[in-house]
Amino acid sequence: MSAGHRPRTTAAQDTGAGAPRPDGDEAFRPDGEEASGPNGENVVVIGGGIAGLASAALLAREGYTVDLVEARESFGGRAGSWEHEGFRFDTGPSWYLMPDVFDHFFRLLGTTAEAELDLQQLDPAYRVFFEGSEGDQGDRPEPLDIAADQDTNIARFEAVQPGAGRALARYLDSAQRTYDMAIERFLYTSFTSIRPFLSRSVAGQAHRLGPLLLQSLERFVARRFTDPRIRQVLGYPAVFLGSSPDRTPGMYHLMSALDLTGGVLYPQGGFGRLMDVMVRLARESGVRLHAGTAATAILTEPVHGAHPAPRDHRARRARGRRLPARAIGVRVRGRDGEERELPAGVVVSAADLHHTETALLPRPLQTFPEEWWRRRTSGPGGVLVMLGVRGALPEMPHHSLFFTRDWKANFSAIAAGTVPEPASVYVCKPSATDPGVAPEGHENLFVLVPMPADPGLGRGGLDGSGDPVIESIADAALEQVARWAGIPDLAERIVVRRTVGPTDFAEDLGTWRGGILGPAHTLAQSAFFRAGNVSRRVEGLYYAGSSTIPGIGLPMCLISAEILLKRLRGDHSAAPLPEPESSPAKLPAPWSASERSAAPLTTPGRP
Repeated sequence: MSAGHRPRTTAAQDTGAGAPRPDGDEAFRPDGEEASGPNGENVVVIGGGIAGLASAALLAREGYTVDLVEARESFGGRAGSWEHEGFRFDTGPSWYLMPDVFDHFFRLLGTTAEAELDLQQLDPAYRVFFEGSEGDQGDRPEPLDIAADQDTNIARFEAVQPGAGRALARYLDSAQRTYDMAIERFLYTSFTSIRPFLSRSVAGQAHRLGPLLLQSLERFVARRFTDPRIRQVLGYPAVFLGSSPDRTPGMYHLMSALDLTGGVLYPQGGFGRLMDVMVRLARESGVRLHAGTAATAILTEPVHGAHPAPRDHRARRARGRRLPARAIGVRVRGRDGEERELPAGVVVSAADLHHTETALLPRPLQTFPEEWWRRRTSGPGGVLVMLGVRGALPEMPHHSLFFTRDWKANFSAIAAGTVPEPASVYVCKPSATDPGVAPEGHENLFVLVPMPADPGLGRGGLDGSGDPVIESIADAALEQVARWAGIPDLAERIVVRRTVGPTDFAEDLGTWRGGILGPAHTLAQSAFFRAGNVSRRVEGLYYAGSSTIPGIGLPMCLISAEILLKRLRGDHSAAPLPEPESSPAKLPAPWSASERSAAPLTTPGRP
């Protein structure tokens, strides 16, 4: 079907008003049912990750009629989970940072993080293992524990490098001021107006902003600390941003205001539990959720004549610019293989932006075509290794980082598309905090080995059945962890093993180049330089998620949903939305993980 055709009625649409499907998914809106959103508009959200669920929930509370479609059989996107032989693994995010952002979002939905999640403070926040001076044969420095409070970290840095304690105090003061400014002026804006950046508070920081933007995080840290271990700890936040310290603007030293001052939290039940909460809140807000339903095309029609443009496009038309098409719906394919068309006045894609643009739109209507992506820098790919291990592993806390001595070469190898040897490795042991993720007497390990974003590296598999390159990378990482942490019998104690490679991310999640995060936060891909959240070719088409503003990470995805709502309202402000003065009564207990893709909900006032 061409992009110019309107959705047509199909027999498959007559499923009964609001009745759950046999698999428990909500039914699609029957033909002829009027949309209840503002101006009669209804919304289709593509993608059931955290950005899609957050966007759908906010828009439903705004009064729109919202359907969310997710290609996979469960919701969560990158924040997935996998259960096997009594182990429950998170397969994506594992760091709960920026808790203020989570709590603000929950308050917009009439609840709080405290009410929804059992958050545990981790202490140590994480442990850092360092490579010896001559590789594995040399003397290896003692691991460094990052504590949950600032004063302890200042003392520990001072013990590593005389004078580093005072330097860290100044560094963290700068990080906190920068973080506060980012929250107030940069993270919650779609950059549609220059007015918020002309404020006295921003102008007063101009002398700081220039150097923070124009020098790298690596240089910013190196000018203040000489010990390579401290430099690595302070440079590592660049990895959370899909980049490396030498390519990340110094402004992102603000990340240290999170882990070095307030520590790191963990939601009991893991990040799968967080996604269960998001699914429930979306349903309670009135969103109809459809798992096993893949978007195959964004439907459009040509714009003829002087039709009124929705919301923020009015100014664009006043300047004489007219978009060539408008969104009128989404074509989807169900798990039975049958296709149908969902009419919509607004389409929000929270799927990977590269997939959205190049797979769901014809070339003339792509704001970000393939040639645009060829000029962009991807964040890293990765090999994930999920392990069930017999016996205790006291050598590692909840989070452990294993840094190679020459990690600049490590980052350079990844950027050049080659496999680093050895690689820096991250290990999460949630069983240190959460007894529900592993059988009694066992540990749960999640190992991440950053790699080039290259689907050609291959797929993972169960019990060593993945592609040879992926399994070889996993073997090398596990051997390295065993040596550095002093666990010589680690391999012998593994009872469950599953690997995931870049091809899995590319094919199962539709991620650009099989990356695990999204476009890197280089200067040219941050703030107003990052892809915007509205199509410049199709009226009524918007974006949310890690590919667009403000960027990578679960908190950023929540913010992207709020920015989307502000854009639809015509709100050009830079600050977070005001929180409701009172919260509605709590609804029944959350759905369990097994119900994440199947639990029906009847929303008051909805059929």
